[in-house]
Amino acid sequence: MVHDYAWRRWDKALTLNAKPVTRVEEPLLPERSPLSPEICQPRLSLSDAIALIVGLVIGAGIFETPSLVAANLGSARDILGAWIVGGTISLLGALCYAELATAYPHVGGSYHYLQLAFGQRLATLFAWARMTVIQTGSIALLAFVLGDYASQIVSLGSYSPAIYAAIAVTVLTLLNMLGLRQSKRAQTWVTSALVLGLLLVIVLGLAFTPATSAATPIGSRPTWGMALVFVMLSYGGWHEAAYLSAEIEQPRRNVARSLLWGVATITTVYVLINWAYLHSLGVSGMANSQAIAADLLRRTLGEPGALLVSLLVVLATLGSINASILTGARTSYAVGQDVSPLSFLDRWQPGTSTPTAAYLLQGAIALALVGLGTLTRQGFETMVDYTAPIFWGFFLLSTASLMVLRSRHPRRLRPFQVPLYPAIPLVFCTVCLYLFCSSLIYSGVGALVGVLVLVLGIPLTWPSRL
Repeated sequence: MVHDYAWRRWDKALTLNAKPVTRVEEPLLPERSPLSPEICQPRLSLSDAIALIVGLVIGAGIFETPSLVAANLGSARDILGAWIVGGTISLLGALCYAELATAYPHVGGSYHYLQLAFGQRLATLFAWARMTVIQTGSIALLAFVLGDYASQIVSLGSYSPAIYAAIAVTVLTLLNMLGLRQSKRAQTWVTSALVLGLLLVIVLGLAFTPATSAATPIGSRPTWGMALVFVMLSYGGWHEAAYLSAEIEQPRRNVARSLLWGVATITTVYVLINWAYLHSLGVSGMANSQAIAADLLRRTLGEPGALLVSLLVVLATLGSINASILTGARTSYAVGQDVSPLSFLDRWQPGTSTPTAAYLLQGAIALALVGLGTLTRQGFETMVDYTAPIFWGFFLLSTASLMVLRSRHPRRLRPFQVPLYPAIPLVFCTVCLYLFCSSLIYSGVGALVGVLVLVLGIPLTWPSRL
């Protein structure tokens, strides 16, 4: 009851904070823009938006990152604390994005905010980073999760995870190029498999598995910087609600509500599943696990349980990879329209209704990243290293755009305003800067490759090339 009352008070505060102003700025993008918000109509209810955010965030990564967090922290208290801290950080970020998304509703999301605050050059560099590092790195990262759990079912040798990862990227890219799409029912089944897997792990881990000495530390010195990089990777995705802001009903209230309720739900699930891991495997068991959910169910149900959860994770990861391939290719297609050196991506195959060239380039980059992860023999960790510095660098700039746009457009209609401004945006920017530096300091060769790829995109931002 106390929690229900607190949430009702918080929900009421969100409504009261939605303060209209008397003047609205002129349109900030030309009407010819292919990302113009006029192409979107409100179709998403509050519950739809919350479900989409939860579905975007709770992905296959939560079956991989807890063991890496445990290895970097080494005690049960720190492990659970890190996941609570991650939820709190995400909540602060959600408040900032709620203002951006309601003041500048646009399907371009972060690209649009960077364009308005810092100009087309930086926005173009972000688009390049999304095409070559952030999105393709996420595809390779998910592919390695699939490989780790598929290897629990049928091992293909010492390079089994990499082989499965390469097969998944190749097959799903080709299927999308042929114009094949998952039906709504199939996608629902895939999402249901992921939710079922999480619930199964939580219930069996807490209720039916003998307790292990979870509180016993493994003796390593905590590395909070890298641990939070892995934690925030699992929380990543809530900001994608910004891309839905132009399609949510009653955005004055529902964008902020969907972000905050979504983050609260995700935090609860993540803390519970890590509690289950600690209860069943202990800190040492978590830190040394290659497929943590499979190891938990192996203790409870034996090999059939490990195979069952591995199958569920593989199915869920296939859906995540397919969605990433689908959306990533369309972003590349849009970049091809805006940046002349990448105009070869601006090709739409009418027969299959697919951006074929964008699929080919994206697939080639993702396969190269699978190769990079294989060479380092730490596929998942290498992909985290590769994507994290670039991701947090642009996250920092996107949040900073809130303060720039507040100053530049003081009379802009802002249906939702960040409370305690500018304290909350400054705190979140500080966290982003900390995670950006941590991902560079503690990361390996993957981070250096990611930064190098970003630098290669700088010539695309020269004025004569836009």
